[in-house]
Amino acid sequence: MKTPPMALPVVLIPHPHVRVDPAILGGSPHVSGSRVPIRRIFSFYQDGTKIETILRRFPQLGVARVLDALAFALDNPEVMEADAARESALLSRAGQSKEKKASDIRQMALPFDSEDIEEK
Repeated sequence: MKTPPMALPVVLIPHPHVRVDPAILGGSPHVSGSRVPIRRIFSFYQDGTKIETILRRFPQLGVARVLDALAFALDNPEVMEADAARESALLSRAGQSKEKKASDIRQMALPFDSEDIEEK
């Protein structure tokens, strides 16, 4: 039996291009109209990736949605910390480590809800 995902804190400051839907990515905040989690964009930004590079990585999102994703992350630090902790816990249970280089980790499904979900 799978363990239900940890609940995230309440979003204090909503943003127009960010959605939180329990049916998508297990309730992780994501860019509206996509399955791109906010934690992924924010992680790139925190690691020093330029916004122009993020836009090239996610061209389908456009400038407004990428900037809104970053604003959401900065406005809702408790949500971002809880979402990152939940991802780390899921990776640990799957036998992966977040300390590994991105090239060492193949794309894998994380069990955010009752079904395995693959991010594309």
